[in-house]
Amino acid sequence: MTKNLQNNKKKSSPKNPAGLKVRLLASQRLQEVLDGKNFTPYNMSEINDGRDRALANRLITVALRYHGHINIIFEKTLQKGMPKKSDSFEAIMRIALSELLFIKEMADHSSIFLAVEAIKQNKKTTHLSKLANGILRRVQREKADFSNLALADLFPDWLKNRWLKTYGKQAVDEFGKALLKGAPLDLTLKEIDDDLIKNLGAKKLIFDSVRIVKRDCPVVELAGFENGEWWAQDVASALPARLMNLPAKSKVLDMCAAPGGKSAQLIKQGYEVSALEIDEKRLDRLKENLARLNYQAKTILADALIYQPKEKFDGIFVDAPCSSTGTFRRHPEVIWQNRKQQSEGRVALQKLLVEHAISLLKPKGVLIYATCSLEQNESEQVAKWVLEKFSNMISSPIKASELDGKDILINENGYLRSTPDMNPFLDNEEGMDGFFAARFIHQ
Repeated sequence: MTKNLQNNKKKSSPKNPAGLKVRLLASQRLQEVLDGKNFTPYNMSEINDGRDRALANRLITVALRYHGHINIIFEKTLQKGMPKKSDSFEAIMRIALSELLFIKEMADHSSIFLAVEAIKQNKKTTHLSKLANGILRRVQREKADFSNLALADLFPDWLKNRWLKTYGKQAVDEFGKALLKGAPLDLTLKEIDDDLIKNLGAKKLIFDSVRIVKRDCPVVELAGFENGEWWAQDVASALPARLMNLPAKSKVLDMCAAPGGKSAQLIKQGYEVSALEIDEKRLDRLKENLARLNYQAKTILADALIYQPKEKFDGIFVDAPCSSTGTFRRHPEVIWQNRKQQSEGRVALQKLLVEHAISLLKPKGVLIYATCSLEQNESEQVAKWVLEKFSNMISSPIKASELDGKDILINENGYLRSTPDMNPFLDNEEGMDGFFAARFIHQ
């Protein structure tokens, strides 16, 4: 469908009104996300026109950020629920509602007209065009009510209730603001270079992390990319790998290594790094990323659960697979795609990975267990399990001095815990992802 739409070069006509193609493209990609795929923005090879590409990606992103509020609108306007076998109807309606309520520069009449036309384009949805028009007209009339929903309702009920209990209402409201605002681009520099920071239009955060709040070009066109002077990495994600605290030349295993940001940090600290990844394509991406940085690591294609090295390691970094709920500012779909019932399987896998990692550690070796999750069962509770199950492992509490004095990032157990409402680095600037890390020593 994308190719056909992209090759459609006809001028605007009654059958092909201006703006229709972009809405069709946006709804197509959004439908893929609704079906369970991660959102990948359209690129130049898919949509040549820069304005169309930017608009399509914006429509999708806004729809994803307001997914929870749009669910409530559907509940209020679809008395019988979402029509069965409605194909692209839901995606088109989510795009249209986003335009009507949350993108101020869009004209209401145009948004409604193009949504109805998009629904008519599909034989499987054309019978729903009157329903769509009625819903959109009602939302237009009652815009004030539909636009003024609670921030906490941006999240699914099970997640909202869990977070309210764990973090409190004020934090969850701030999570909502962070979701709607999105995330800036954080970079980890190979070397601190004031001229490079200035050319990037960036601001220093902590250590070698900098932030670009506004940019007008793709990441690959930013200063220093081709020369491998930095890599993209949220500041929260950049903190755990700094906590290994081993002598230079120590042998360190990055157990779930792709795409390579943490491996790069470990290499930069002078460790001899083995980067392990089970997926060949992801390993190839890691190799490309390290090559751009001119960093060397031993790359290993293997299943981390059964990997058996010839020698044990001085340190092991386990960035465990998780729900990734801490990354919702960048990937709003994760809070809807990761269902509550999937959690037990993830936790079981994490424990298997940690258990095997412990078996690969030398005495006095360091284990760092980290996740980009806000869920305690995927973080704090697993750390507690480590101490209960393994008598040869002791906690090594993280100190504020290791994080430039930012004690807000350390919880009562001495673990790293960041949340999207935190802003410990810059005043009045965007926050950070949710991340967790615990450090243990093998006795």
